[in-house]
Amino acid sequence: MERIPILKMGKFLLVSIQVDMHDRLALTLQDELTARIVEENAKGVLIDISALEMVDSFIGRMLANIATMARILDAETVVVGMQPEVAITMVELGLSLPGVRTALNIEKGMEILNSLLQSETQDGTEGSET
Repeated sequence: MERIPILKMGKFLLVSIQVDMHDRLALTLQDELTARIVEENAKGVLIDISALEMVDSFIGRMLANIATMARILDAETVVVGMQPEVAITMVELGLSLPGVRTALNIEKGMEILNSLLQSETQDGTEGSET
């Protein structure tokens, strides 16, 4: 069975989708990723979709679901590497990705996650002093 690797990078999980996504693989990724967020106590998830040439409505909803579940589990989600054709298709399908931040590449995505983690840490520190 095909699987998409989920790599741990500090407090974050990195998922690089390098194969065509089909519904079963998307559901497997969703389940495995949420389990890993809990297992690793991850604070962020970066999903690289630069190799995807097409995102249908099911895959778009799956990305939004992952972001929602990650947020419930106290992790932020950033999707990187979206091809212009994919963005155009998503707009034409009326798909939005609520709760999903986007960035051009992995480097920019990691900057976003680090910034969010730093903000959360500062907010937590300030809250504990009062």
